Amino acid sequence: MTPRLADTPVLATERLTLRALDPKDAEAFTAFYATDRAQFVGGPLNDKQAWSFFGTEIGHWTLRGFGMFTVTRKGDNTPLGIVGHWYPHGWPEKEIGWVLFDEDSEGQGIAFEAAKVCVDHAWDALGWDQIVSYIDRANTASVNLAKRLGATLDPNAAIPNPEKAVDVYRHPKPRAAA
Repeated sequence: MTPRLADTPVLATERLTLRALDPKDAEAFTAFYATDRAQFVGGPLNDKQAWSFFGTEIGHWTLRGFGMFTVTRKGDNTPLGIVGHWYPHGWPEKEIGWVLFDEDSEGQGIAFEAAKVCVDHAWDALGWDQIVSYIDRANTASVNLAKRLGATLDPNAAIPNPEKAVDVYRHPKPRAAA
């Protein structure tokens, strides 16, 4: 029997499926976190650390009732990355985050498309009243994505770890939710 996260919604876009993390996704997750590409999202990590972090991602769903989704192309179950809702203990605000596992997935609008449906889900289904993205200042690709999503720099917002050089990008409420 393969354990599954119960009651995890499946979100979809024209090209993508955002589904619950699956134990089979651990291989792609840990492989990414072993690389220098993970430098802006807590890596690189050794195999044990990455496995532990993968468990944290799954556990977040149990503890909070929401979390990161595995992003795949429709009709293909290969994990392209994780995108979704994040609010671990001690975080100042609820966040939308994104990670693509390989460079081949970059530049195709995948992270934008997945993050957009997650932002909409946070406003509509989760009823969030604020959404931020915490982004390493050196991660220009993520800064550009946040801006493309309509988020703006909030220099007065609290950050999760004052020792890390991150900026807070605040996502605008849709007019109907404002």
